[in-house]
Amino acid sequence: MQKVIMVVLDGLRYDTARAVMGYMEHLVEKGRAACYRVSSELPSLSRPLYEVLLTGTPPVENGITANHTVRLSNQRSVFQLAAEQGLTTAAAAYHWVSELYNRAPFNPMTDRIQLDGTSPIQYGMFYFDDTYPDTHLFADAEYLRRAYAPDFLYVHPMGIDDIGHKHGAGSAEYRQITGAADAVLAGLLPVWLENKYRIIVTADHGMNEFGQHGGTGQGERDVPFYAIGPEFTPGVYEDPIPQLAVAPLVCGLLGIPCSPAMRPIELPGCSLNQAAAGRTE
Repeated sequence: MQKVIMVVLDGLRYDTARAVMGYMEHLVEKGRAACYRVSSELPSLSRPLYEVLLTGTPPVENGITANHTVRLSNQRSVFQLAAEQGLTTAAAAYHWVSELYNRAPFNPMTDRIQLDGTSPIQYGMFYFDDTYPDTHLFADAEYLRRAYAPDFLYVHPMGIDDIGHKHGAGSAEYRQITGAADAVLAGLLPVWLENKYRIIVTADHGMNEFGQHGGTGQGERDVPFYAIGPEFTPGVYEDPIPQLAVAPLVCGLLGIPCSPAMRPIELPGCSLNQAAAGRTE
């Protein structure tokens, strides 16, 4: 069993990550991290892709087909699977994540902080303003890590997506907010690695030059997937891998069974025993 921190930088496209995230690319260049190109499921929208990332099921099966689909998930998420195996789960994330796995609809007066330890996300801090600073969100995540020592910690800032919608993916502002997120990671990742976490840094979807996503454009669908841990051979893997591979991979890293709905997919440069990662309950 290993501990995992999964960072989802909402709205970050692949080419911008490779060009701007100097610290993450430094880890790749120095043989400390692997970088994959992930092709998101469709539609390339946030709430459907949160469900993809955390349940390994496509929208046509899970029913989370649009951002306005507000209900609890009917699938087995990584949070639920981990909790059932006696692991500790935590998330610092946008409130839609709470609506999918803990409580729906979200009440900002009662649901922002959930620390009762009984829900699939046992310890959660959820924000509901798209302009909530990424620095604050990462601080929330680090508080949860230090206070509850989660086996699975999900970290989900919104700043890149918010700026992308306002200025477009080709803007200086979009590159600046991406660089700012990279700088925060440069301070946190060494601490997380010292505490023996496997690290995943990815995104739900990208962004186009018009400040939109949801469609089939490469800029909207292609996102980075940085992976750090002994299971991954460092380097760059350009051939796109499906986003449906993420949830079963996280289960494999945690050493827990996948749900029957997940489809384990072999990743190049990943030594994780896929037979073990793909075992179902």
